[in-house]
Amino acid sequence: MTSQAVDLLSRLPLVVLVAAVAVVLLLALAVAVSTASRRLLGISVGPLRMLGAGSAGVASLVLYGNLLPVDERDLGALSTLQIPLALLAAMLTLVVLEVFVPYGSWARPWQAVRGLGDRVRRTRRSVQISRVFMRNGLGRVLRGRGGWDRAMRPGPFGEQSARSARIALEECGGAMIKLGQLLSTRRDLLPPHFIEELSRLQSEVPPAPWPEVEAVLRKELGRPVAEVFAGIDRVPLAAASVAQVHRARLRDGSTVVVKIQRPGVRETVERDLSIVLAISRGLQGRVRSAQALGLRELGDGFAQSLREELDFRVEARNSLAVARATGGYAERAGVRIPRVHSEYTSARVLVQEWLEGVTFDRAAATAEREGYDRQEAARTVFAAMLHQILEVGVFHADPHPGNLLLLADGRVGLIDFGSVGRIDASARLAIRELLLAVDRGDPAGLHDALLTLLGTRATRHEDTLPGPLLERELGRFMAVHLGPDAQPDTEMFTALFRTLTRFALSVPPEIAAVFRALATVEGTLTRLAPEFHLLQEARSFAVGSLTGRFRPGASGSRSGGAEGASAAQAASSLLHGAAQELLQVLPMMRRLPRRAERISAALEEGRLGVRVRVLADERERHFVSGLIHQVTISLTGACLGLMGVMLLVFGTGKGPHVTRHVELYPVIGYHLLAFSAILMLRALYTALRHPG
Repeated sequence: MTSQAVDLLSRLPLVVLVAAVAVVLLLALAVAVSTASRRLLGISVGPLRMLGAGSAGVASLVLYGNLLPVDERDLGALSTLQIPLALLAAMLTLVVLEVFVPYGSWARPWQAVRGLGDRVRRTRRSVQISRVFMRNGLGRVLRGRGGWDRAMRPGPFGEQSARSARIALEECGGAMIKLGQLLSTRRDLLPPHFIEELSRLQSEVPPAPWPEVEAVLRKELGRPVAEVFAGIDRVPLAAASVAQVHRARLRDGSTVVVKIQRPGVRETVERDLSIVLAISRGLQGRVRSAQALGLRELGDGFAQSLREELDFRVEARNSLAVARATGGYAERAGVRIPRVHSEYTSARVLVQEWLEGVTFDRAAATAEREGYDRQEAARTVFAAMLHQILEVGVFHADPHPGNLLLLADGRVGLIDFGSVGRIDASARLAIRELLLAVDRGDPAGLHDALLTLLGTRATRHEDTLPGPLLERELGRFMAVHLGPDAQPDTEMFTALFRTLTRFALSVPPEIAAVFRALATVEGTLTRLAPEFHLLQEARSFAVGSLTGRFRPGASGSRSGGAEGASAAQAASSLLHGAAQELLQVLPMMRRLPRRAERISAALEEGRLGVRVRVLADERERHFVSGLIHQVTISLTGACLGLMGVMLLVFGTGKGPHVTRHVELYPVIGYHLLAFSAILMLRALYTALRHPG
């Protein structure tokens, strides 16, 4: 080994140490530059982007001599430009990465590979659904070319299209049946012949094999089925697209109903929901009327409600909420809500008390033979629904005939709380005012109550369709559908929704649930008791709820003494309520004369003024402060850039020299241009990132 090699080996540790120190210093410098550039842009980035930005800044420090048009001997005089140039390079790197490689996009290829199987299954399901619709003759309707408009109009083609749509949805099964059932309640979107046809959708399917059902039951219970149930019927009472229901007996001897989710239904429903959401969002972006109809919101709401329906714990909580809210009233009114056995209930299994009775659709056919009192049953159900909506704000949102039972003891049972609506006190008060306006025949009151209920004070066509025109339209609506001898029907709800849609009044989801529940219970009670006057009962309930005189199940067959005691109790309740209301209003009434005198005096003397709180909303203050900040940065950057250009153009050859070849004014100009570029880049990035 030569002496030169020995000398090199002896110096190797020192070389390694120097290299390590240099690497550490470069990394620290890169972190400092990237952190400063990130703070200047006002963003948060990951470690990989910080490393890339810092590397670009360090590279600019190394290469900064090639970026300036000066002699190498004079670079020392411009060393202070290294910092702004490094920051500018790092900021440019972050902006380019954010624009062309958005955060999280690096994971998209991997996600695409992982989701390839789901995409293939979704595509196969889409092809299957398309074939079903084409086989049922809906190709012309779906392709447009006038077919859609013809299908929406009454007539042979429209009725045939509606019938074909129902059959196609039944063949598709799964979430498609649920979607059809939801659309059957949207009278503001579809014409009557579609509503009528889709209302006949049946979700009954062949039951799943018992071994598969037993496996689900055993997994959810966490123990053998025989340890929980003394016996369970293997043949289900009913089998639908999502679940099937079995009758069973617990170890303590009580009879229960066991609702078991069908094996594999969650994956099928999620696949169908992805197709429904893709279609609704695609139409929202391509079809002009889709936004006004709220198709995307409809699809999102449908997906959310169906996902909740797949979790039976939600249904159990809904049942408990309605039972607690209406406990005392339900007992007095003769309404039963089955008790939930929470210890055996899970996401895919629901165990409830068994109620002995028949559903309302069967009761309607056998009422005369069995001696059922149709009128009393209809009155009990409707009063219970109105009590839930107007008094407690938690109500059964799907009261179709299969979810209502006429029990053996004459009471009424409510089952299947998979869909429950909730409204606040202001909405309940607005509904009462709406019913009172109907009772008085007051279009102006109906107009005000509707606008309060919908949470809006204006329409989309405020200039061409003002409030008085809406009042006149509501007056015509009341004359046609709400007269003394009028009976609510599907046409009434359809006309109301059409009127709201025409005036661009969108219905909030919770209020739409109220209308949907009332429309459903109207159809249910019409089948049970055609002579039941739903509108009259609603008017009586609204008036009675405000005066405290409504008594569920009251009839004129009571004795005179009972009537006198009841009348005295009602009068006492009315006086107490009036006194409470008067106590609340009295302070305001005392102040009214003084305030009216002050206003009239100020108006007479010409010193009436109005105080307006500008920017009272936190969001408005945030927007204005952000706008001022953006304008300040932009103006500062523009001024610095303009000053830098002026110093470079007009200051060359006229100022003192820093070195023999470098003058002071151009050096200052370079610095001003660098800082101007930093500020303008910050302003540009902020504007691109938050265009609103």
